[in-house]
Amino acid sequence: FPKMKCNLTDRGIGVMLIMRGPAGFRGGQICDAMVSQIDVFPTLCDLLGVERPAWLQGKSLLPLLRHETTEVNEEIFAEVTYHAAYEPQRAIRTPRWKYIRRFDDRRSPVLPNCDDGPSKELLVRHGWREQVVPSEQLYDLLFDPGEGNNLANEGAFVAVRNDLRERLTAWMQRTADPLLAGPVPAPPGSKINDPDGLSAEEPTIHMS
Repeated sequence: FPKMKCNLTDRGIGVMLIMRGPAGFRGGQICDAMVSQIDVFPTLCDLLGVERPAWLQGKSLLPLLRHETTEVNEEIFAEVTYHAAYEPQRAIRTPRWKYIRRFDDRRSPVLPNCDDGPSKELLVRHGWREQVVPSEQLYDLLFDPGEGNNLANEGAFVAVRNDLRERLTAWMQRTADPLLAGPVPAPPGSKINDPDGLSAEEPTIHMS
């Protein structure tokens, strides 16, 4: 559906993590803490008593399971570089805030990154292609869980935006994000769509 998959709003990155197993992963517990898929590996290490590799990212979920805390992450991160077409974006989410930044000069939707269907056809027919996509987005998830009111350029929220921007940049530096050096070329042998196209079903560009 439009503005879901391949987007960094919660509609794009928010998925349920369901776990079952020993050491308390049973009994129908529900937890609303922010977690990421990278937290699964360190959780398994702790469950098995295995030393974590030095390069491992993520945090163990066992403190949540044992009710020792209500959160293990102060923030989580998400990214898109390529889907069907190039659309470099990065995001940081905290319990209250979501900040999304785009890393190219494009200000119109990348329509090949949305699967074809009746919903997409309806939006395209009514001007989706001509809409302006902001370079930065900031959402207050407490008052705006649907992420519809962009506060990035509102004076009252400049400090929040700048703090999240700095934290996102620091994460990109820690993880050696290639976007810091400029546009990211597609891997050799890949086939990508033109960002100016309409559909992923259109002819692709073969990257040599």
